[in-house]
Amino acid sequence: MTRSTLNQWFRSAWPPFVAVLLFLTAWEAAVRFFGIEAWILPSPSVIAQEASNSASSLWMHTLSTLQLTLIGFAIGSTFGLLVACALHLVPLLKSALYPLLILSQNVPTIALAPLLMIWFGFGLLPKIIVITLVCFFPVAVSTMDGFAQTDRTMLNYMRMIGAKRTQIFRKLEFPHALPSMFSGLRIAATYSVMGAVIAEWIGAQKGIGYYMILQKSAFRTDRIFAAIVIIVVLSLLLFLLVTLIERLVVRGGRRGESSEGGESR
Repeated sequence: MTRSTLNQWFRSAWPPFVAVLLFLTAWEAAVRFFGIEAWILPSPSVIAQEASNSASSLWMHTLSTLQLTLIGFAIGSTFGLLVACALHLVPLLKSALYPLLILSQNVPTIALAPLLMIWFGFGLLPKIIVITLVCFFPVAVSTMDGFAQTDRTMLNYMRMIGAKRTQIFRKLEFPHALPSMFSGLRIAATYSVMGAVIAEWIGAQKGIGYYMILQKSAFRTDRIFAAIVIIVVLSLLLFLLVTLIERLVVRGGRRGESSEGGESR
């Protein structure tokens, strides 16, 4: 990582860091000043202390949620990408199914979760389906939008020189859709953690969602806030992972193309 990259990262990172620090300071001061009881609104210091005391239990539940999240995210994203490619390559299929795909988003995922538990039990499968449904839509729609925004001049040129449909898709449309696809993947990455927690709310024996249900019954607000912090951290980590992969794939590929072009000249 170069010095300019580090400076750019620092300039973009410090404003939100300072904002969060000020927010936590104001929160801590308000709780102490107004004497708010911990079971109603614990201070950040109390939450941090309880998270430290419950570290082993939180770690076990976090690993369970992370495993569930990664499996569901991988399946949902792959399924969304395959559906987007199929609908793009077969226009008749897109005309028939794309409106239904949009309408399907009017049904909240949390409303489907109880049905999935009834149909498939309380094992791993219904939870994976919930996360798959959450991740599928943003990846599919973003990728299809990327296909639709392909450079028309290049598309017409490839058709004029006799390129086959598969060649156009592989060499022009799919590479052009990569930025849009990764935008959908970033959204799906954050949604996948939410989907895992929702699935664990419905029925599970471990996981952050299950942990939150237990602490809600005990009125342990501090532990619930600790679980919320873990959810936020997991979402951010997955978001950053997808961003890193995008940088390696998209920007790295462009640098390779530009260097090849320079050598050819």
